[in-house]
Amino acid sequence: MYSIAQWYIWSNRDKPLHVGATFVPNYARYLGVDPKETFTAILDDLGLKRVRLVSYWNDIEKSPGQYDFSELDWQFKMAEERGVDVSLAIGLRQPRWPECHMPQWLKDDPKEIWYPQLKNVMKQTVERYKTSPALDSYQLENEFFLTVFGICPDFSRDRLIDEYNFVKSLDSEHPVIVSRSNNWVGVPIQLPTPDSYGVSVYKRIWDHVFTKRYLEYPFPAWYYAFYAGASKLLQGKDMIIHELQAEPWTPPGFNIKDAPVDELYKSLNPERLRNRFEYGRATGMKTIDMWGAEWWYQMKVLRGNPEVWNVAKEEISKANSAK
Repeated sequence: MYSIAQWYIWSNRDKPLHVGATFVPNYARYLGVDPKETFTAILDDLGLKRVRLVSYWNDIEKSPGQYDFSELDWQFKMAEERGVDVSLAIGLRQPRWPECHMPQWLKDDPKEIWYPQLKNVMKQTVERYKTSPALDSYQLENEFFLTVFGICPDFSRDRLIDEYNFVKSLDSEHPVIVSRSNNWVGVPIQLPTPDSYGVSVYKRIWDHVFTKRYLEYPFPAWYYAFYAGASKLLQGKDMIIHELQAEPWTPPGFNIKDAPVDELYKSLNPERLRNRFEYGRATGMKTIDMWGAEWWYQMKVLRGNPEVWNVAKEEISKANSAK
């Protein structure tokens, strides 16, 4: 594993680093900050040149056959105006709880009813944005097989394969990324075989099962480099970090929105955030999407703690200047 990891890191040493972040308007609202102001700051103040956006089904199709893309439209418009690349999450399962974002009017229907409806909204989404100069890639069904997390009705591989083929039939020009979760052992070798793979990397969480305390995963950066290298050797496909933890994981009784700063900093403080950027670089993967930019902004403008925002700004500037 270590040899494959070092080969992968060495083979990528001269490739440019692309650092981005996930942005979810609903999460910004939950944190109490304005989504447009937050996104503007992420693009203009942080200077990000890459973002992962979401296309939640329950936001786009609140009523059957009535599609509302107004929120995603302004995000794409802002990205286009600034020359920012967009990786667009599509499908039923997308970033942030409850993971699967099905409209209320379909909640109790069987798969043979809701699945054709899902493909309809996916078609509308792909056809609307595939000609956007900002669109860089799609991310299909976020961590599809992570059955232990999220509220989802179906994990069948045949659906994932069908969705992948469906998206490629609608848009053969843009890459489709399929993600694995972070620490589960194994290399994806079954269908679908996407254009590239994504991996999520979480380092410090609250262990609510065994220790009832903060838990730092012991995996070195080369552990993830091994997964990327194995994927490259077995299938010729690259891997990106589509979710690098850069916000706290709070214990029971606390919410990230209003937990005391000293509690939040037990999970992720400015020093840990700086180390997290370094950890991502050390994996050898050259596309890294950070997780938690909305929280950085909330800490700056509502909580009076700009330290994490400033660290992120410094690290993103460093990545941009290295290209």
